[in-house]
Amino acid sequence: MADTPDRPRSRSSSHVTLDDVARACGVSPITVSRALRGARNVAPELRARVQAAVDQLGYVPNVAARALASARSSHVAVLIPSLTNQLFVELLEAVQDALSPHGFQSLIGVTHYDPAQEEALLRSYLSQRPAGLLLAGFDRSAAARQMLEQSRAPCVYLMENSNEPGVHSVGFSQQDAGRAIVEHLLQGGRRRIAYAAGQLDPRVMMRLEGYREALRAAGCHDPALELLEPGPTSLALGGRQFEDLLARHPDVDAIFYCNDDLAQGGLLAALRTGVPVPQRVAIAGFNDLGGSDQMLPPLTTVRTPRREIGERAAAMLLALMRGETLAQRRVDLGFELVLRQSS
Repeated sequence: MADTPDRPRSRSSSHVTLDDVARACGVSPITVSRALRGARNVAPELRARVQAAVDQLGYVPNVAARALASARSSHVAVLIPSLTNQLFVELLEAVQDALSPHGFQSLIGVTHYDPAQEEALLRSYLSQRPAGLLLAGFDRSAAARQMLEQSRAPCVYLMENSNEPGVHSVGFSQQDAGRAIVEHLLQGGRRRIAYAAGQLDPRVMMRLEGYREALRAAGCHDPALELLEPGPTSLALGGRQFEDLLARHPDVDAIFYCNDDLAQGGLLAALRTGVPVPQRVAIAGFNDLGGSDQMLPPLTTVRTPRREIGERAAAMLLALMRGETLAQRRVDLGFELVLRQSS
């Protein structure tokens, strides 16, 4: 039986198109498309009217058709190393919050710090012609770099900075941050300062270099106090590292952990074994993750601007996707020492 005029159309017999939205708004389909993409030449009042029509009609854009028509999709590929690390979750939320009002959605890929996995993800995502890419750091395979170069898709790098021509990045100096926290420990009279690390990704090794610089300048660097383990960071690993360091080097008077989860585990191990912090040994972490201010004692750490990195990188990518020329390709957001009772 045919649908009556006052009955909603069956999904099986029809679907709402861009033309339907255009007719409801009294504008052309091209104008509707521009409004949905967040184009700057569409007045806010018209954009609101289009969105109201979209909501009323239940229109869902045909992303595949748009990609074929424009040679680019409305997706942005975002590749990060891990979803178990709180800092990357916060960064992703900031990216999504910045992109979605402009009609872009994130294709999230997790590389697990594996260049081969990143290569496979890039190959898959680039085949979908993303509108742009957001990538963590600069350490990737030659094949991945070649794919990025050939794609010509706008790209912004996160968490680190580069002065290389044509490269857009938002981050801070991991090395400077590592040096700054160790200099704080040195100023407190500590001389036997250990570095306890897991994962050993490039950023962890940059912090290690900052640690070495500070201790060499003070004349008290000892390679034997570098405890580097390639496995994932965790509370359990941090606790074990604490006990290992004090058993093998009883004169250690401070530990700089490469990430707060390790440092939190170290503080718990100190409580469990009766080692007073900071009287016997000072403990410092990195990233100021949730719970660090609630530890006993509260954890000294480096606060990193991951949410702001996500926001600024997404804004930079949006400008690049609009074809704008940016006056500043390298944005250094710095870091903050958060000094608490553990040091």
